[in-house]
Amino acid sequence: MKEKTSLKVRVQKLGTALSNMVMPNIPILIAWGVLTMFFIPDGFTPNSTFAAMVGPMLVFLIPVMIGYTGGKNIYDHRGGVVGAIATFGSIVATATTTMGGLNENGNVPMILGAMILGPLGAWLIKKFDQVVQPHIKAGLEMLINNFSAGLVGFGISLFAVKVVGPLVAALTDIMGQGVDFLVSNHLIPLANVFIEPAKILFLNNAINQGILTPLGIQQASEQGKSLLFLLEANPGPGLGILIAFWLFGKGSAKATAPGAMIIQFIGGIHEIYFPYVMMKPALFFAVIAGGVSGTLTNNFLGAGLQAPASPGSIIAITGMASGKAAGGLGNILSVWAGILVAAGVSFLVASFILKRDKSMVDDSALEEAQANVSEAKAVAKGQLAPSHKAVDFSAVKHVIFACDAGMGSSAMGASILRNKVNKAGLPQDVTNIAIANLKAGPDTIVVTQEELAARAATMSPDAIRYSVSNFLNSPKYDEIISQLSQTQASEPSKNEPVTLTNSPTVEEEIDLNQIDEVVFAHDGEHIGSATMGKETLGAIFKMNGIQLPISDVEFLGLAAFNAANIMIVTTEEFTHRAKRVAPNAQYLEVESLITTPRYDQLVARLNKL
Repeated sequence: MKEKTSLKVRVQKLGTALSNMVMPNIPILIAWGVLTMFFIPDGFTPNSTFAAMVGPMLVFLIPVMIGYTGGKNIYDHRGGVVGAIATFGSIVATATTTMGGLNENGNVPMILGAMILGPLGAWLIKKFDQVVQPHIKAGLEMLINNFSAGLVGFGISLFAVKVVGPLVAALTDIMGQGVDFLVSNHLIPLANVFIEPAKILFLNNAINQGILTPLGIQQASEQGKSLLFLLEANPGPGLGILIAFWLFGKGSAKATAPGAMIIQFIGGIHEIYFPYVMMKPALFFAVIAGGVSGTLTNNFLGAGLQAPASPGSIIAITGMASGKAAGGLGNILSVWAGILVAAGVSFLVASFILKRDKSMVDDSALEEAQANVSEAKAVAKGQLAPSHKAVDFSAVKHVIFACDAGMGSSAMGASILRNKVNKAGLPQDVTNIAIANLKAGPDTIVVTQEELAARAATMSPDAIRYSVSNFLNSPKYDEIISQLSQTQASEPSKNEPVTLTNSPTVEEEIDLNQIDEVVFAHDGEHIGSATMGKETLGAIFKMNGIQLPISDVEFLGLAAFNAANIMIVTTEEFTHRAKRVAPNAQYLEVESLITTPRYDQLVARLNKL
């Protein structure tokens, strides 16, 4: 059983990695879908000038951006650049000769290639830097960093042209033929037997972003639409579950179901119905039946979308189904039919299960019982179970909601608790984040779904952790408010951040005896200044024999450096922003990261120690 759980966590991590590459670039896919909807010869308003963007956007822009994003997630901007260069090699290998590529048989969008080459390129340059950068002489840093990234990108792009591009093209062709076989033989609905349970177990990103979206884009580029975009995005199964709970549920589940229906069906946040199914595992049969019947209906009617619908909202789905190339009004009605059938079948099966289940009790009590079971399982498996009795709530400054993608359900939960915090007059900030980016210490409360509790414990073992079955309604929110309210009048934390202002004498307030690392903070747009500042201070340290590591980090990553032994260097305009993420660090506030007398003053003090 432990191995299965471990495998699921690994698949969740893979899904999160894939999602983190694709989700930030969904606006590009939507833009491409709208372009095709209006301007191609079969569009609403054909226009050859505007339609000229359709092909290059699909062939070049989308894969390059996914490759860049995948690289950036591994190794910041530097990794993104190398990842983009590597991705371009695979694009050239598979683009048509008319578009400057080498493929004479038609375009193969390199979505899968970008998902491979982006992280691979970033990983290679990261490993290169770890080996080489400690040995670079002062003054040569920028020269070597630029050339190394360019040469590593050059090498892997050649590899991509000859190996990765053709291999991914062949794999895509094989998978595409398999999908065509399933569609033509009306077997594609069987995929929902696996997709629907996988969604509820938070494996949807691995399936949707890793398989369905790339294949769907390929199919849509050839046929004008793809059924694959509907397999996971169909809101019908979840809608049927929520209607059943609204009519036949009890307690908090019945009360929250109407609101959840709006969020799920119109807002497209499918995660909202997951806890309702987990509450009664027999309901897995309901969503499977709904998914299979909905896809079967869409398959027979020839329904499909021109581009991914993200989120899976009825509004987004209708928009992506409305293009002339996809079939216009007829296609819209076919898509709606699949959704209605899925909702109807899911509702009927769920209603039958709920009405026959004599054990239905107040769902809030059931939720508490589930949470207790979850924590007991964590202890039995050697995982850290959250303990809320022996912790110091007076030190809490942040509350973070973490879900798989960092949007949707976690944003809703954060909004609910944020309102409670504001009403109670508490000072803590409440935010939401993707669990892959979770970094939190003892000054942070982390709230996750029960399915993600194990990953939260691994990524932030020192944080105060709560797991809930339903982000929309949990009695644990009141428990959090109660704990924070009880300690509000306590003395302020002893680890108040020590700052350096414009006064030259205040510099003495930084306790240099504690400093083990220097970090330059930036917002992503000013990475150049941070890099130059890091190189400048590094050269000064080297000339004076000071052995302190120096790095640069975006503001979102500063949570990992929230400690008194870290000195964060930032400009005056960004200091407040940095302190919100890392309040316990020490700060060197400067007018310019590149040229400032503060560095020499700092070194003079260090030499006196």
